[in-house]
Amino acid sequence: MTLIKFIEIMAILVGAFSGFIEARRKRMDLVGVFTVAFITAFGGGTLRDILLDRRPLFWVIHQEYAILIFVLALVASPLIRTLRQIVSERLIVIADAVGLGLFSVAGVSAALAAGMPFFIASMMGVITGIFGGVLRDIVCNEVPMVFRDGKPYAICAFLGNWLFLMMRHYGVEPDFALWTSATFISGLRLLTWKFDLRMGR
Repeated sequence: MTLIKFIEIMAILVGAFSGFIEARRKRMDLVGVFTVAFITAFGGGTLRDILLDRRPLFWVIHQEYAILIFVLALVASPLIRTLRQIVSERLIVIADAVGLGLFSVAGVSAALAAGMPFFIASMMGVITGIFGGVLRDIVCNEVPMVFRDGKPYAICAFLGNWLFLMMRHYGVEPDFALWTSATFISGLRLLTWKFDLRMGR
């Protein structure tokens, strides 16, 4: 398994987890839990693939991804219901931050592989990182977190994507660049949340 595929799987799992949590908070049934988790896990990557004209979509090529989400929905729904008292906004923020870092570097890497210029690649990373969460919140009848909390959510992804691009441009080993950038994005997002750093408010 290549590192980028491993990162993609980890991103899908983290994205699905945040979807499970939000769906259970909204007291959705099993179908709702699966749907929200599926949209969260695959929404950003799907939009990225459409914009890059990549066919079939990444989760269609790897049907095991969709099967994994389905199986996890069967397990996660009763588990999260049992542990509902510990499910909080903090848990969703942490899951979102980790997912943001992993999805973003997966997106920018895919765009580079498709021959996109640096700026377009960085934007594809942002789209991959945030769009699943946007769709999750819309389906759950919430204003998307990226638009309402005033924290530099997308900017964290944008900066981290450029860190990855610059590291690759100057010949840094790909695996190191991927992990460093993903960690930077997730850490920066958590710092903005912890210290309540906001923009335009």
